[in-house]
Amino acid sequence: MSKRAKSHHSGPSLRRTRAAVLAAGVGVTTVLGAGIAAAADAKGGVQSVTASSVGAQAAAQAKAAEQAEQAAAKKATQAKQAAAKKVAAWQDPVENYRLSASFGLGGSMWSSKHSGQDFAVPIGTVVKSVHGGTVVKAGPNGAGDGPAYGNAVVIKHANGTFSQYAHLSKVEVRPGQTVGTGQRIALSGNTGNSSGPHLHFEIRTTPNYGSAVNPVNFLREQGVRV
Repeated sequence: MSKRAKSHHSGPSLRRTRAAVLAAGVGVTTVLGAGIAAAADAKGGVQSVTASSVGAQAAAQAKAAEQAEQAAAKKATQAKQAAAKKVAAWQDPVENYRLSASFGLGGSMWSSKHSGQDFAVPIGTVVKSVHGGTVVKAGPNGAGDGPAYGNAVVIKHANGTFSQYAHLSKVEVRPGQTVGTGQRIALSGNTGNSSGPHLHFEIRTTPNYGSAVNPVNFLREQGVRV
């Protein structure tokens, strides 16, 4: 009698235990599966973001390199143009001037006719070389052309012409020195046979007095607005 009672109560308890274990197993499997999937998604997302960042960075670097290359090329071109201009261009000998006595003008101020063009400017105005060349004369007494010119400079240019700058207050170059277009060579003044502060400017076919041509016409032929 007691054996039958023991057998009757063991069945339902065992079934309930097995069901609980099975349910627990399913839950664990579900949780683990979801975790693995989430981990996979997270890993894939990191990979995707990383690839996107690297691609954007590479594109930015390529663009920056291209811009740097273009800037360097532009700078090289500008430097080349500036160098060419320095060699080839001509310009006025002073800035902010007023043209006064012109070439060929007669009168008691000159032993013959006026041999250059006067640029009326204050004493101390920067005088610049109208073109690149070599200084062949520089100093007092008209740099050898006579006291009427005061302090003077004469520069030889590659085309065989010479530019002369006179009545200077200060000479800042020496014979044999190479100068570029627009280089500072002196300060204007009122030395020599001068009625007032100005720069006397000549274009010559030789370094010496007596070979001057009309300097304004010459400069205009070189494209200079005088």
